[in-house]
Amino acid sequence: MKEPENSNEMFFVRIYLTEGEKRLKRVLALLHDEHRVQGVTVFRGITGFGRSGAFHSSSLIDISMDLPLAVEFFDDKEKVMEIISLLKEMIEPEHIVYWPAFLPV
Repeated sequence: MKEPENSNEMFFVRIYLTEGEKRLKRVLALLHDEHRVQGVTVFRGITGFGRSGAFHSSSLIDISMDLPLAVEFFDDKEKVMEIISLLKEMIEPEHIVYWPAFLPV
């Protein structure tokens, strides 16, 4: 990927969790309290499945408290790489994806 002119390189990270794992608070504490990343958003999915193939879904019949979560954040490359090394101790590495992003100046 070629860097656009007049931009600052950042890295964008997405972490996949489920509510039932009870890891969200620890992840948010790491991102906000310990590392003060530039921005974090948590999305709560209505349906999802992973490697096991088990659906995590909300429906009128089965109100699930184990819905999929996607945590997204961004910051400079060095900070992101440091955080990812810590996240790998808490979360399976295949549940963490990241890519370069460029902010216009």
